[in-house]
Amino acid sequence: MDTQQREDMKTDEPFQVSPIEGGGVTSAAGFTAAGVHAGFRKNPERADLALIAAERPVAAAGTFTTNRFCAAPVQVSREHLGGAGKGYGLMRVVVVNSGNANAATGAPGLAVAHKTCEVVARELGCAPEEVLVASTGVIGVPLAIAPFEQGVPQAVASLSREGAHAAARAIMTTDTRAKECAVAYASEAPGYEGARFTVGGMCKGSGMIMPNMATMIAVITTDAPVAPRALHAALASAVRMTFNKVTVDSDSSTNDTCVMLASGAAAPAATPIEEGTPAFAELCRAVRAVCETLARAIAADGEGASKLVTVTVRGAATDADADTAARSVANSPLVKTAIAGRDCNWGRIAMALGKCGVPFEQERVDIDIMGMPVCRAGLTVPFDEDEALRRFEEPEIVIEANLGAGTCSTTVWTCDLTHEYVSINADYRS
Repeated sequence: MDTQQREDMKTDEPFQVSPIEGGGVTSAAGFTAAGVHAGFRKNPERADLALIAAERPVAAAGTFTTNRFCAAPVQVSREHLGGAGKGYGLMRVVVVNSGNANAATGAPGLAVAHKTCEVVARELGCAPEEVLVASTGVIGVPLAIAPFEQGVPQAVASLSREGAHAAARAIMTTDTRAKECAVAYASEAPGYEGARFTVGGMCKGSGMIMPNMATMIAVITTDAPVAPRALHAALASAVRMTFNKVTVDSDSSTNDTCVMLASGAAAPAATPIEEGTPAFAELCRAVRAVCETLARAIAADGEGASKLVTVTVRGAATDADADTAARSVANSPLVKTAIAGRDCNWGRIAMALGKCGVPFEQERVDIDIMGMPVCRAGLTVPFDEDEALRRFEEPEIVIEANLGAGTCSTTVWTCDLTHEYVSINADYRS
């Protein structure tokens, strides 16, 4: 977690969430994890199977891709969580493989996803319906059950609180680094005063990323006691404001999966947290803090990326207009390549805003890049090119635009577009 992310978590309000150094998906009490090599990948040194397990069935919730080519594991996990209209229930474990997406694989793919749940259930002593399954990798390639038969027993034997980092590495595809985060907070809510709750998580995602719920898989955990329906509400709210605000290449994966488990281990005798309560508001802030850190990490690690790019649009007439305008800038190849070239070319930002269909008057638009005014009232503002080059050396490039059409705003995270992005994706199946 970098300095900026730490600062983002601080507020002037009494309630605070505190980052946990080296935290991850098992920072919350009641969870263990493992990452092993099962054989989905040829390299025996690369882990490709992860398990995240609770000590017993716990509250669980999930959000999934809206891509109509949704993968077999998405269909099975959605089914185990009560179907698309529900999204929550009681679960024991999440199993994730990398190297093969098990997407566009028809009935055989569904059979493998179901069989995977049976294999995991057999080893953990739970019901197959208490297993959530996720996959990531190449689309349209049949997935064999043999690596699960080989790897799951090994993973179950390796489960530990220390296994979080191995699990986070095992789900990587074109990611260059594992993505993990955890925060803790002392509750001030009635009925939970003084209880210290933790929210942790891990995710993967680097390419084929613009979530509609990134190739994104995330597992979030908490040791707070939460009712399943409230857990889903907290997760869905955080996803809308974080993972759904990330775009690397404007493509939504067939396998997007974000699940959350709540063990209640930090307050086992407490009443489960429900929506609309002070305790729920606290939990939502902590979940959003974790999801935002992970979302920013996805954007910063976009395929071939050299810069994290934050695009904030203000002054839109509606929330939807703000989102449309911000995504237009964030997805523009011309904007992204200008950033890769350290070129403070605000005209490309203006172009992206103007083409997106959102109503505004150009004479009211202001644009800043890295805190430098470059456009005011739709006209250029002289700026120091050398100073702009210096600011472009920062790891995060911040673009801000005010449309002057209303009071709504949003922030979207993306990355620059380099030659390496083309190389990675041209060679993806090689």
